[in-house]
Amino acid sequence: MNTQLKTRPEDTRARIIETADALFRRIGFAKTAVADIASELRMSPANVYRFFSSKAAIVDAICKRCLSDLEEKAWAVARSRASASVRLEKLVLTILAYHKENLITEQRVNDIVLVAMEHSWDAIIAHEDSIRSIMELIVRDGVSTGEFEPVDPAETATLLKQAIIRYCHPVLVADCLKNHDLEAEARASVRFLLRAITPRR
Repeated sequence: MNTQLKTRPEDTRARIIETADALFRRIGFAKTAVADIASELRMSPANVYRFFSSKAAIVDAICKRCLSDLEEKAWAVARSRASASVRLEKLVLTILAYHKENLITEQRVNDIVLVAMEHSWDAIIAHEDSIRSIMELIVRDGVSTGEFEPVDPAETATLLKQAIIRYCHPVLVADCLKNHDLEAEARASVRFLLRAITPRR
């Protein structure tokens, strides 16, 4: 009886994503071929193509994984017990920190972001909608407790997201990183915006 366990397709897919991500970060997206990924995994390029139709499709999978991870962190902030104002500020700082730590630490990683934005636009739009929904939840909580004026939560969340895009968009963060204290700017911007919806005592 053969007791050897067969590798599940989802496990192989995950290994391809992990290996490709590591190679993209180490030698760059442009210089990494599917054959390099296959060689690292000790499998044939044809086997990689069984799971991904192209190198861009692998980037799409990496992008979705990263966005899912970020959304999980964002929902954790939104569902915490802090006040709505504190949660909104922490949400923006959490997104900013994620991009700084995971997406723009070096030029090769930023290249992956640019490729993902070109080939994974549907995933990015869905992610932006998730972030808006997270902000809407926090605003709704603030309105219900009287911490905020009785504004429309959906409309306000959209306006807030548009106003703080500089701190939540990886390409914009990368452009401003060297010459700006983005954390301090983000805090000041969020607090300025919150004054517009906070009742005057």
